[in-house]
Amino acid sequence: MSCRGHTYSAVVIGASAGGLAAVGAVLRQLKDSFCLPVLLVQHISPSPESYMATHFDSKSHLSVQEAEDKLPIRRGNMYIAPPNYHMMVEVDGCIALSVDPPVNYSRPSIDVLFETAADYYGPSLVGVVLTGANSDGALGLKKIKQMGGLAVVQSVESAEAQAMPAAAIETANVDHILPLDEIGHFLNSLCDC
Repeated sequence: MSCRGHTYSAVVIGASAGGLAAVGAVLRQLKDSFCLPVLLVQHISPSPESYMATHFDSKSHLSVQEAEDKLPIRRGNMYIAPPNYHMMVEVDGCIALSVDPPVNYSRPSIDVLFETAADYYGPSLVGVVLTGANSDGALGLKKIKQMGGLAVVQSVESAEAQAMPAAAIETANVDHILPLDEIGHFLNSLCDC
């Protein structure tokens, strides 16, 4: 999974308001050969039932599932944080779920996922911040950059809700600011499986 001399091991994506459409657009652009694991935090209202895995499974060739505690992260899979749980990457490369207090008024929090994934994957992590109405993800993306990873942000102009991309651009030393219709294609260029 190398690109231009750099090897990537995973992609983390954070989205909030407008995110269902934005994440769907990115997934539809991914080639069948895209095999990096994708971990997603999409801010949604807490509810006992989540429909996101079914929703996104129809938009991608990746095997999409709601994350479970202690689930190993595998190539070619997409893991979605369940409603009202933080999703983290543990030191053994497995998913952990937590009901710790909300971060940035959110549980699941994008920052929590990005920061723990950065600790585990270091420079082989790609972080993507999409549309959203708060600043969640900005500090996590900064941590990804500090660990040597790659930071990608949806352009403010192409975002349904501009606050989250704007905060990420202002806070992190972002590598790429791309319109929504280019993000999936860019991710394809990083994956040589």
